[in-house]
Amino acid sequence: MRPPLSVGAPAVFVSHGDADAVLPVRCSRDRVVPALKALGLAPRYLEFAGPHAVPAAVADEALSRCHRARPQALSRPRSVSACAARAPPPPPLVPRPAPGAATGSMAWQAPHLRHAHRTLEVGAGREARETVPLTSDEPPSDDWEGRPAAAGGSADQVHDAPVDWRATGPCFLFPALGGLLFGFDIGASSGVLSSLTSETLSGVDWYQLSPFQSGLVISTSLLGALMGSLIALSAGNKLGRRTEMLAAAVLYGVCSAGMGVATSLNWLLACRTGYGLGIGLAMHAAPAYIAETSPPSVRGLLISLKEAIIVGGILAGYFVSYVFAEEVGGWRSIYACAAPLALLLFAGVATLPESPRWLLLSGASRDAAAAALVRAEGRRAADPALVAAELDGIAAAGASGSGGGIGELLGQERFRRPLLIGSSLMLFQQITGQPSVLYYAQQIFQRAGFASGAAAAEISVLLGAFKLAMTIVAVLTVDKLGRRPLLLAGVGGMVVALLALGLAQGGDGSAEGAAATVSVVALLLYVGCYQCSFGPISWLIVGEVFPLAVRSQAIALAAVLNYGSNFGVSLALPSVEAGIGLPATYLGFAAVGVVALASIYFTVPETKGKTLEEIEAMWSSGGPARLKGGDMDGL
Repeated sequence: MRPPLSVGAPAVFVSHGDADAVLPVRCSRDRVVPALKALGLAPRYLEFAGPHAVPAAVADEALSRCHRARPQALSRPRSVSACAARAPPPPPLVPRPAPGAATGSMAWQAPHLRHAHRTLEVGAGREARETVPLTSDEPPSDDWEGRPAAAGGSADQVHDAPVDWRATGPCFLFPALGGLLFGFDIGASSGVLSSLTSETLSGVDWYQLSPFQSGLVISTSLLGALMGSLIALSAGNKLGRRTEMLAAAVLYGVCSAGMGVATSLNWLLACRTGYGLGIGLAMHAAPAYIAETSPPSVRGLLISLKEAIIVGGILAGYFVSYVFAEEVGGWRSIYACAAPLALLLFAGVATLPESPRWLLLSGASRDAAAAALVRAEGRRAADPALVAAELDGIAAAGASGSGGGIGELLGQERFRRPLLIGSSLMLFQQITGQPSVLYYAQQIFQRAGFASGAAAAEISVLLGAFKLAMTIVAVLTVDKLGRRPLLLAGVGGMVVALLALGLAQGGDGSAEGAAATVSVVALLLYVGCYQCSFGPISWLIVGEVFPLAVRSQAIALAAVLNYGSNFGVSLALPSVEAGIGLPATYLGFAAVGVVALASIYFTVPETKGKTLEEIEAMWSSGGPARLKGGDMDGL
């Protein structure tokens, strides 16, 4: 696995045959790789540490092998030079020609040692390069293979340590409740709109809502979510993941109770906006918290399971809507059912540790971060050496950024590609028709031939159950098949389903039964493909691709795009449908889906099996000009 990085001189680590070296350089990776080839080197392992980083763990390993010193006995060095300065003088080296080396290159070897290191001239006339040898008169360990151990424990051990679900489980389940309450609002809104606009079932005298007012009832929660995301964008790193989730729980509880007793449309809309504020805060903090506290081996599983929890909330909303479908004022009861869940969210999050990555980023002590890591990972963090190794990687990743402001996120070239990836996924997730299917499912089924609200509600429950089942399929396959294949296949299926919906809804009415059947099948296909692609994987990739120093602002910015586009689609859909008709609306969504497919193919990499720090190292080192199939190694 890759070594953790620490602030210092730019460097390259090379392992080739019997020669290992750390090479400080002052040129880009594009110049380093050709230089190595010119010297006749085909490295078994090569790591370019980036413009402001050096592998501190590699320097520790160099000293331990060359001078027989224990890495744990050294303070954490900030550069190779600092590490070498603390060590006793190395054994004398004698020069010998480097076979196949370019002019100006020389290899050095201690006669009694097993390994050698090479001083590589990168560019004629450039400044001299310092080196730190990885040498020892002892045979290398069987699992060395040119890869350095992290300080105090190998990176392989950090990856492979077993997961303690008693500790990791609550760190997933309680943040995921914020997503469940988001999903509940999506599913409940479909039934609420049918109940609220019914003359006999609404129980109010303001039930005659225009298409625009109906859109407001649905979309004001998304407007609130947009506002919450903007708050998180400006203050998320100051508040912390845990504080954000507690604030979201309060907003969820107060506003769901307020919707249950609303006596006017304005009151209802105000509570819907406040509930949406909770959505914005929860959906900003929860993905970051889960990503930052999850072991790498199950991170994709848990972030995808968060999507399953959201879908479970949608199913719960559909089911509660079905239960209260024939009750006068049933929309009040539907909304009020969220209050007990909000109380559980608050109580659960209050027992969780803060994110250890956020603690280090915010300037907390290493001891505080270690304590949080132990609480979050349980028995997996029982070995102090593994805790030290993981904290080294976290601290180094955070140190490679300069502070994590929104200006840095938007201004630095190394963040442009992850920003493009995250923003495009969040945007396409919504403008390919997802709000039209989820928020207006009951109305779609009524138009397709299911005349009564109760019958349409029953079909909506089945739709929600199928959506949950397909989410579980995605959860079980995302870390096996990878992110890219599921995205490409799923979005392709969505395009087919939208075309079928447009054609079925555009008939002349002579085959209503067939149109209803095609509509149901197409909706199921759309939902299934969405849940194997955009549903879980968009948030998963957003939680993975951004470096720690800007992750909070990046997720918030992605959420702003997500909720902003969701708000726009949900608000405009009733009016657009009234203007151009439902068939043309679905065909328009299909055209957008084709554009989304092209965007995914050309921009989205594969992040399966990578730690957050490994993904960050790719952006820090510049990365390849174009990622074919998600080659995150870049070499």
